[in-house]
Amino acid sequence: MKAMTAPMYKPLPPQPPRPGRLTIRPWLLWPLAALLVACLGGCTKPPMLVNQYILEYPAPVTGRKAKLPAAVKVELFSVAQTFNTYAMVYQPQPFQSQSYNYSRWRANPGYLVTDYLIRDLRESGLFKAVFGPDSSAKHRFKLEGGVAEFQEVDAADGWKASLALTVTLLDTTQQELPQRVVFQKNYRVLEPLPEKTPQGLAQGMSRAMEQVSARIINDTYEAARNRTAGK
Repeated sequence: MKAMTAPMYKPLPPQPPRPGRLTIRPWLLWPLAALLVACLGGCTKPPMLVNQYILEYPAPVTGRKAKLPAAVKVELFSVAQTFNTYAMVYQPQPFQSQSYNYSRWRANPGYLVTDYLIRDLRESGLFKAVFGPDSSAKHRFKLEGGVAEFQEVDAADGWKASLALTVTLLDTTQQELPQRVVFQKNYRVLEPLPEKTPQGLAQGMSRAMEQVSARIINDTYEAARNRTAGK
């Protein structure tokens, strides 16, 4: 009788990876882990602090003048595209334009100029009322304007805040455009900076706005007074 022998089994060949199935080699795990740790470390880094600046100056003193029985509305000032930004722009040399890193204006120059001009007109007490762009209240005179320049200029004789505005005063009681335009004027001030820093630019621009605002208020008052005389 023949002895029974155990059957012989051949090992199965390794199965090839199925199509579309991701396979990760063991030797790739360590580089992937190191990359993940580096990413997590970078993500926890605190963001860089950005300082924000505004204008700050007292409302101009206009003296003792009789209040006019007319209201004025101030429209939102437009801004030249070069300065239509929150960045604190400066000109290191002619034909060049740069901005301070990690420093910016709290609001667009158009809003800054409009808001402070409204405040100063109200503080002057020279008009029956002063309204902002969003108001639908009745008014006779309307101030429109644009910011042509709002930057620091680094010149050979020092650093200066350069502010340039164009302002138009309209009489809304007139039907024809030539009669509606009371005046259109350009205002520009170069104010020295105490130091070449964003803080220095904010201080210089504040003093420049103070001077321009006083001139606009005086011109608006005199023009409106002439228009309302005897009417």
